[in-house]
Amino acid sequence: MSKTLLVTGASGQLGRSVINHLLDTFNVPAAQIIASTRTPTNLADLAARGVVVRAADFNDGTSLENAFQGVDKVLIISTSEMDLKDDRRLKQHETAVAAAKKAGVGHLLYTSMPNPEPVSPVLFANDHYGTEQAIKASGIAYTIFRNGWYQENLFMALPQAIASGHWYTSAGEGRIAHGGRDDMAAAIAAGLADDSNESKTYTLTGPHAYTTAEIAALVGEVTGKQLEVVQVSDEALTEGVKAAGIPEDFARIIVSFDANTRAGRIAMVTDAVETLSGRKSKTLKQFLEANKAALAG
Repeated sequence: MSKTLLVTGASGQLGRSVINHLLDTFNVPAAQIIASTRTPTNLADLAARGVVVRAADFNDGTSLENAFQGVDKVLIISTSEMDLKDDRRLKQHETAVAAAKKAGVGHLLYTSMPNPEPVSPVLFANDHYGTEQAIKASGIAYTIFRNGWYQENLFMALPQAIASGHWYTSAGEGRIAHGGRDDMAAAIAAGLADDSNESKTYTLTGPHAYTTAEIAALVGEVTGKQLEVVQVSDEALTEGVKAAGIPEDFARIIVSFDANTRAGRIAMVTDAVETLSGRKSKTLKQFLEANKAALAG
């Protein structure tokens, strides 16, 4: 029996990529795919392909419940709200889970993060941990994708670091297996298209974990530009990020990534992306080579 699949946040980069893989990689009929967003006009291109577009706002439980009506499987892509002064994002996610329960959704999928338990140094980890707990408490079958850090996240630091020749970090000898956003989207789409209703949790990573120094060496190999890694304290890094014009709360979030890396909480490497998607993952070196001009100027 064909199932109806809904993707929230469909106008975002991950959401669009998941829908494109449903259509083009896994050959899911467009009529079985629902794309939800606060602004449906932003998805005119998907509507033109036959995808059903519905309005849904994570701050409006009724709009979510209406969007989820008649849907078998819902992928909740975590929202971009990261206000450290309240639990806004967690509340949004809990609203979506409650709406799915009321609408009779049979399976919930969610994009979380690796090791989100309360001891995590990452300042927004509880948003993900709390959402996972809400999903499990709902009684709905679930698939949780604990997405590792994207290779694309390196754009936040590398261009400036390459330009100056110095990469300031507090990650120490911690390792990260950066993965391609599109690779993770393919894995998520595979899970969404799968007929299984068994509850599972996957950690999605890239194929190899590197220290900051090893990433810098790869950057030098690809760009020909020497990049010196400078290890500093969390406090010094926070001040440096703030001095670059980043608001304090977001600066603290950025530095908490490094603290998490230093603690070894994101050093894992799994084969979940390749197992789910059926394709080889893009290596970090391939990512750097493909984006050499954007990174090195």
